Amino acid sequence: MKRRDFLSSVGLSGFAGYSLAVLAEAPSQASAADRTVDEIRAEMRKIAPEAGDRQPATAEPHMTLVKLQCDVFVAGGGLAGVCAAVAAARNGAKVVLVNDRSRLGGNSSSEVKMHVVGANHHKSRPGWREGGLIEEFRLDDAANNPQRSWEMWDLLLYDKCVSEPNLTLLLDSVLYSAEVKENKIVRAMVRCDKTEHIYDITAGIYLDCTGDGRLGLEVGAEFRYGREARLEFGEPLAPEAPDLETLGSSILFTSRKHDRPMPFTPPKWARKVSKEQLLKRPTGSWEYGYWWIEWGGQLSTIQDNERIRFELLSIVMGVWDYIKNSGAHPTSENWAIDWVGMMTGKRESRRFVGDHLMTQFDLMGVNGDFTDAVALGGWPMDDHPPGGFDRADLPPCVQIKTPIYNIPLRSLYSKNITNMMMAGRNASASHVAFTSTRVMATCAVMGQAAGTAAAQAALAKISPRELYENKNELKKLQQTLLRDDQSINNQRNEDPADLARAAKVTASSEIEGYPASAVIDGIVRDFPGGTNHRWSGELLDGRASLELQWDAPQKISRVQLTFDTGFQRELTLSSSNGANNGIIRAPQPETVRDYRLLGKVAGQTEWQLLAEVAGNHQRLRRHEFAAANIEKLKLEVTATNGDKLARVFEVRCYS
Repeated sequence: MKRRDFLSSVGLSGFAGYSLAVLAEAPSQASAADRTVDEIRAEMRKIAPEAGDRQPATAEPHMTLVKLQCDVFVAGGGLAGVCAAVAAARNGAKVVLVNDRSRLGGNSSSEVKMHVVGANHHKSRPGWREGGLIEEFRLDDAANNPQRSWEMWDLLLYDKCVSEPNLTLLLDSVLYSAEVKENKIVRAMVRCDKTEHIYDITAGIYLDCTGDGRLGLEVGAEFRYGREARLEFGEPLAPEAPDLETLGSSILFTSRKHDRPMPFTPPKWARKVSKEQLLKRPTGSWEYGYWWIEWGGQLSTIQDNERIRFELLSIVMGVWDYIKNSGAHPTSENWAIDWVGMMTGKRESRRFVGDHLMTQFDLMGVNGDFTDAVALGGWPMDDHPPGGFDRADLPPCVQIKTPIYNIPLRSLYSKNITNMMMAGRNASASHVAFTSTRVMATCAVMGQAAGTAAAQAALAKISPRELYENKNELKKLQQTLLRDDQSINNQRNEDPADLARAAKVTASSEIEGYPASAVIDGIVRDFPGGTNHRWSGELLDGRASLELQWDAPQKISRVQLTFDTGFQRELTLSSSNGANNGIIRAPQPETVRDYRLLGKVAGQTEWQLLAEVAGNHQRLRRHEFAAANIEKLKLEVTATNGDKLARVFEVRCYS
């Protein structure tokens, strides 16, 4: 029995602690279940052939050569890369994902421990939390990781990848070379010295999610580095003259309070930090480091990374020495550092040039919306002085609020390499626009958009540019993204295959302003101060039901449900106690927990049970069953995770 089939048969309520269940699955091309354990072991043998099947690499006889073929190759395992790889795999593409570390997640991993932020901007934009894969990951983490363990977040991302039937994961593996013919990538070369393998990988579409742009560098993709002059795009926030300076990098630390005094002696190379250096940089909270311990933007954040790491560590030690030993914070006596990052959290390096380069005016809404919108952003334009901590005379950041904006497909593929796409902080943007698009939740939704587009282009054997130019393909992409709960502003469900759109919807009860008909209005979030787009009904006698009815029977085999997961709150993993105020590290109370899906088949009088779920905590749920001619469909909710109302944003039905 497949693991997902087993979980569906028993319900999830019997599982405590961390579960490796993947609750959302694509309704069309993607496989309907995770890999079995034996299938995962077979995948491991594919990437590490057994002795009799090994082929030595010609130039390096002590390395084993492994040739892999796929539809989509993804370099970089941060949130952009993970979301790109999972999205492409779930949409039917064979995917290889390569990461140079043993842990996925990039700056959100346990190696850096930066919490994921995005369009909702630390609760200042209630309702604008991102949907799609990043929401799925966050919800699983909140439900299964109440202890706020970063290593469990690492494990969650690993599970998402190794459990995906179409995805091959290569960890501790570095892309070091690539071959290009006529502006098209024909192979990527990857090596893992820990396992002594060299991988020769061919694909239809190649995706650079490395942050630093290593794949694009190897293939000659056009890129920018540093800050553009104000006159180039007319951006008021740009400097007058261009330069090669960037945002710097940071190293975080965590600390905890003990039941006795905990002395601290800094290493000899620690900086001596003074009160004057901290006037614009508060040190009143100690459990979770400081993002403003930033340095290195005046250097190359790539080539000078080792020097930057040293300087950041010297600043961390100096700041902690000030907290512990200057006398300015006597209540820090019992506090001690228990973790210091050894990998720099990098903000900026190369940015590739696409057919469209986003600028300040795009983010401010001056240029209007994009016809090829595939993701949204909303973090402020958030610039930092390149000198970072050494510029004590300047505030550590200047934030200029933007409206919610869309990101176009044309900013996610290369201008001059026909089968290269990119997502994350190396997407096509000016430095000014980048200061907003760089945050991890925005990188994640760019990854989902690029991965979905890459799968569609690879399977159709067209280039990403051709996908944009063919308006039917572009519309298909946008509707696929919306179906997969990707957040795109000003776009709604217009999927012609969705049979629910033609149904009449009624409910057992309706709260005023939240009618049953909202579940087919094509929009899956409420807007603060605006229109509501969900049904809410009371659980009378322990039940609330929603019913769809058609004028004629419809052949249905798949139903998709989108529940309320509390978008008005922030939801992230953080070591900061302050940042966790208001975050619920558990299933979100608004979310439907227990429900049944029933169908009335043409010619029959009794309702037929199509699916039954206990213990749900996810927003997006999909159910497949034997196709039947259904006259009526009923969703019967018997419990939520705490709310008094049943809340549903959307119901979709497919043949």
